[in-house]
Amino acid sequence: MEKLGKSLWNLFEKIFKGVVNGFFRIFKKKLSDEKWNKIMQFVKFGMVGVSNTMISWVVYYVLLLFGVYWLIASVVGFVVSVFNSFFWNNKYVFVKEEGEVRNPWLALIKMFLAYAFSGLILNNLLMWVWIDVFGISAYLTPVINLFITVPINYIINKLWAFRGKNVEEIQYK
Repeated sequence: MEKLGKSLWNLFEKIFKGVVNGFFRIFKKKLSDEKWNKIMQFVKFGMVGVSNTMISWVVYYVLLLFGVYWLIASVVGFVVSVFNSFFWNNKYVFVKEEGEVRNPWLALIKMFLAYAFSGLILNNLLMWVWIDVFGISAYLTPVINLFITVPINYIINKLWAFRGKNVEEIQYK
């Protein structure tokens, strides 16, 4: 099954690289390996984010169906999704570079704090505004919030939570 997954991923990556290359050629730009790696990192982050969001929403909506208050359902969905997100981001998205040292527990704590800001505090504050102030359905507000919280999450995770240190940086301190 893992072999099939890798084959499908390689096929997706080849097709997507062809599309991106074509887009770059239209603007007479060259797609360097560095640019490609950054694009693919963002694509992988987005894929993890989609699965993370789906898990969070399933937990949220199931708890709503059982009569749990929306804020509690949101917090529980958040906690479950953070562990999913950490696993996949650490394993496939923000992969340690050669010579990089990263403490996985520190990365988990940083990611939890980053998500706590955007995925818990900001998300729930916005949900309160949408639901209690503007009267928008509690079933619709998580979708609206995606357009605000996803870009914030990527930037915080890339620049802070999963940022490691080179061995040389550590040796010269």
